[in-house]
Amino acid sequence: MEAIVRAAAQILVIEEARAYVDAIGPTDLNDPGRLAGHLMAAETLLMRIAEAFTESEPTTT
Repeated sequence: MEAIVRAAAQILVIEEARAYVDAIGPTDLNDPGRLAGHLMAAETLLMRIAEAFTESEPTTT
């Protein structure tokens, strides 16, 4: 069951990244504020993608 939930989370985060890229359109490189915003959003999405695809360590108690 954990594998199914993990796969679903991976699909969702990839779809979120695709939707973001589709929505931003062309980026004006002369607008530093907008460019910085896109870069920060991309960094956040990449971290979420990496987290979704990184194997979590089993917890032992």
